Parts: sequence; structure tokens; C-alpha cells
Amino acid sequence: MLEGLTRIRWDELEHAYGSAEDVPDHLIALRSPDPDVREKARWHLYGNIFHQGTRYEATAYAVPFLLELLADPATPERSAILELLTSLAIGYDETWLPEGFPIASYRQRAAGGELLLGAAPELDDDEDNEGRYTYYGSLSDEDQQRLFAYIELAVHDAVRVGAPLFRALLGDDATEMRAAAAYALGWFGEDGPGSVPALAGAAGDPEAEVAATALVALGLVGTGNADAARTVQAALADPRDVVRWGAAVAAARLHGPAADPQVAAELLSWTGGQSDRRAGVPFHEGDLAGYAGLALRQLGDAQADSAFDALLARIPAVSGPEALPVVNEALRWAFPAGALAGGTPVEQLDDRQRRLLRVLADSPGTWRWGEHGTFANFTMMLGAYGLPRDVEAMRGYLA
Repeated sequence: MLEGLTRIRWDELEHAYGSAEDVPDHLIALRSPDPDVREKARWHLYGNIFHQGTRYEATAYAVPFLLELLADPATPERSAILELLTSLAIGYDETWLPEGFPIASYRQRAAGGELLLGAAPELDDDEDNEGRYTYYGSLSDEDQQRLFAYIELAVHDAVRVGAPLFRALLGDDATEMRAAAAYALGWFGEDGPGSVPALAGAAGDPEAEVAATALVALGLVGTGNADAARTVQAALADPRDVVRWGAAVAAARLHGPAADPQVAAELLSWTGGQSDRRAGVPFHEGDLAGYAGLALRQLGDAQADSAFDALLARIPAVSGPEALPVVNEALRWAFPAGALAGGTPVEQLDDRQRRLLRVLADSPGTWRWGEHGTFANFTMMLGAYGLPRDVEAMRGYLA
């Protein structure tokens, strides 16, 4: 186990804090009998090879060893390792939902990135690693995008090697492992033909959260697949609400505006309902209502008014991170042309725009995050649309 670790020059590979020479110790610690040691090792790995969603040169090299740990039933807390692997492969899932991981776009953007990475200077001895940062800064914006797309694509492809293992883990005894496996498979569309039969089987899992996760994954990787479409259609009649949610999300992804009317009704009922976070569903951190609001987008303009009304109804009930996808989707519907020009008088806003701003002005709790006060990410999102960045200023603007 992990015997190949010593054959890699980790000190010559870069992660968030410079040299990756500490990575082998953290990987080994994932086998520790002490749960505190394992938790600390995962914390370090999330911090250095996945720092705030960024992947690095060293990340792809760590993936085969994580897969090796995952494959061994003797490894403790394997579902946590699979969750880490999925994060490494895609970053944060809200970046890609409801469409899925854009692998074709990545392959185009990454062209030439390998040469750019190979031309980077060796790591400096100091933690600041000035040589590398100077090199990155000297690249054009286009070359920077190629380089970082190549690094992220290399990680994605390294995790993709584990797809057959993930399919096998759909039959694991542990509920959390089956859900994690279904979630992981949803991000590898190029393996869709091989994953659809396994996910279709998992859609019948006795645990509702696992079945729902498998259905969403089917929607992401099963485009054009008749078996995926039949499985999703049948699940729309499931007596379990979370399974119907998963089927509706998947159907919106598979069929778009041509989806059964039942799909819109199901998604609208979740979008306009109360907060319902299900920890057993990995997608969108279990925020079923938030994901339903995103999925409505795929049904097209025919559902625009209903979707917008449902989002407005939900805004007063959300706050903190949970408010971001709801309000962002409402902003997307209300301001399709993007940010307002500076100094735009309120009289020039259309009815949909005024309704949204009025709901925001009347929902001060939506702007806050518990005891943290006003949520900076929320105000930045509004500012990006040229809108007032605090509730009193919003009220003043409307007045």
C-alpha cells in the first residue's frame, strides 16, 4: 500500500504553499487508526492540493494514491476519501450546476498548457516561491488560462481513472459510500455509456437519498440515452419526495423545454417551498430547493414567469450561503442583459426587476448570515449587477 510514494519527487512539485514534500505524510496518515489523525490529514490535503477550490501541479500526482486507498476495504472512512477525490476532479459543484462538468471546453482551453507548465522555473527554496509567481505573472491572460485549465484537466482525468471503482462502490454496504459513488459518477460525462447502467440500477436503491443522487447523476451523464430517460421518467412517480426531486432535476437536464409538465410542477414546488437541506444528497450540498431553482432554467422561457414567482416567494426564507443560488437565479431572470448602467433611475426598470428589488428591500434577513452580520458574498453579487449593496440603500433607491 502506497509503496510508490517514494518514487515521486514531491519536493519538485507545487501546491498552495510551495513544495509538496508534505503530501506523502498526509496520504499515509489517512490509514491511521486514530480518527483525529485522519481528520487532520484530510484538512491538510483540502488546504494544500485543493486550496479554496484551486488545484495544483501536485494534485494530479496525489490522486492515484487516493484511489489506491479508496479501493482497499481496510482503509478507514473511505467515503470521505471519495468526497475528496470528487472535489479534486471538479472544484465546487455549484460552479457547474445545472449543466455538468464542461469537459469538451476544458480540453480545448487546456491545449498548450502542458508546455507552459513544463517551462515554469523550478521551485524556490523559500515558501513565497517568487520564481514561479513571477513566471505566472509574465504569461498573457490566454496562456494563464491554458496553463491552469491544463492543471485542472490533468486532475480530472486522473480521478476519472477511478470510474470503474466508483461503479463498483454503488453496491457498497454503507449508504454514504453509495451516495458518494453516484455523485462522483455524475461528473464524468465521457464515461456516461459505461456509467448509465450502474446508475440506473442505483436509482432503485432502498435509501431515498442514494436513489435521488443516482438520478441526478443520470441526468448529467445520460443525455441521449434511452435507458437513462426511462429510468428518470419512472422515478417521477416515486412516492418518496426526494426521489421525485432527483427525477425532476434529471428530466430537466435530459429533455429541457420538452420535459413532461410534471417536471416543472415538481421543481416549482421545491423552489418556492421552505428550506429543505438533505445531508444525504451530495449535490449542491444537499440544498434541494436551491438546485431545483437552477434546474428550472433548463425548461426554457415557457416556465420563466412561474420560475421567477417561485424564486421571489423563496427569497424571504433564505439567508447566508443558502440565499446565493436563489437570489442569483432571480437576478439572472430579471437582468438578462447583465449589470445596470450607473445612475439608472428606478423608473427605467421593468416590472420583473422592480418586483425583485422590492422583495429584497423587504427581506433584510436575506442579506445576513446568522451572527456574522451582512453577508459580503451576497452584497458583492448584487454589486456585480450594478445594484445597491445594502438593504437601506436598496430601499432608498426604490423610494
